[in-house]
Amino acid sequence: MNHKYLHHTLFFILLMLVVLTACAPGNGTPVSTASSPLLDDSLSKSSIPNFDHIVVITFENKEYKKVIGNLFMPTYNKYARNYTLLTQFYAVTHPSLPNYIAMIGGDTFGITENCNTCFIDAPSLPDLIEASGRTWKTYQEDMEDPCGLGNQDEDEYVQRHNPFVYFDPIRLDHERCTQRVVPIEEFQKDLAAGTLPNYTFITPNICNSAHDCNLYVTDAWLRGTLDQLIPALEKEGPNYLVVLNWDESRDTDNGACCGLPEAGGRIAVVLISPLVKDHFKDATPYTHYSLLKTISKAWDLPYLGHAADDDNVLITAPWK
Repeated sequence: MNHKYLHHTLFFILLMLVVLTACAPGNGTPVSTASSPLLDDSLSKSSIPNFDHIVVITFENKEYKKVIGNLFMPTYNKYARNYTLLTQFYAVTHPSLPNYIAMIGGDTFGITENCNTCFIDAPSLPDLIEASGRTWKTYQEDMEDPCGLGNQDEDEYVQRHNPFVYFDPIRLDHERCTQRVVPIEEFQKDLAAGTLPNYTFITPNICNSAHDCNLYVTDAWLRGTLDQLIPALEKEGPNYLVVLNWDESRDTDNGACCGLPEAGGRIAVVLISPLVKDHFKDATPYTHYSLLKTISKAWDLPYLGHAADDDNVLITAPWK
C-alpha cells in the first residue's frame, strides 16, 4: 500500500474516533431523539404563543380566488404576502349566521338560516375568556345601541353578523352585554385610551364587509382600521395576533375539509403578527373550528364543541 495513502487513511480513522467520542453522552447514557423536546417534531409544533391580544376582523361572502391576487385589494394582499396566508381554510356551512355562531360556539347548534330569534342557551368563547381572567369585546359597525338586537341604521348593521347576542349568557345579562357588545365608536376610544381587550372581534357594516359593496371599498376600510390598530398593539409589544377572516365563500361554493362532506367553501384567512412566519403560506386544511381551537390552546381554555374534534387541527405551522 502506498505510504502516503496509508497515512491519510489512518488520519481519517483517528479523526472520526475523536468526533464520535466527543458526541457520545457521558456516563454511558444513550440519547433518544424521540424523547428530546428539541427534536420531537410533534412537541415543537404544539406550542402556540400566549398572546396578550387577539383581534379577529370578519368580512363577508367572498371565495379565496376572488380575494388573493385581486388588484382592488392591495392592503389585504400586502398583509397576505408579508405575513402568513392560510391557503386551505374553509367555512363550515352556508349561510352567514351559523358560521359566526361556530366561530365562538364550536357548533352551529342546528341553525341553518339567517334568523334573528334563534337564540342559544350554551357557553361560548367569551365565557371561557372571562373565566380565565381575560377581557373581551366585540365592536359592531353601525350598531346604534350596545347589545343591539335587530337590524339598525337602515340595515347597515345586521344582527346575523353579530354572534354574541345569540348566546343567552351574554344577551340576557344586560350589564355584561351592553358593556361588551358595543358600537365601533368604542373601538376608537379604547385604542386611544390603551384599553383594548385581550380578545377583540370586529364586524364591519354591510357595505365595508364586502357583502353589499365592491372589494376596493372593503380594502380601503381595512387599511384605515389596520393603520390605527397595529401601531396601538405594537406599543404594548410584539405579543399580538390579528386575524383577517371571512364568514363564508360565495353561496354556490360548498368546498369542504376536515371531515365535513360539504361546507361553506374556501376562504382567504391571513394571520398578522410579529410571531408568525413572514411570507409564509400554510396549506394545512383548517376550519372556523380550527381557529377557535387555536385561540383556546393559546390561552389554555377548554375546547368548545367541534373545536375538540381531531379533524379540526390546531394552527401550528405559522409560528416562528
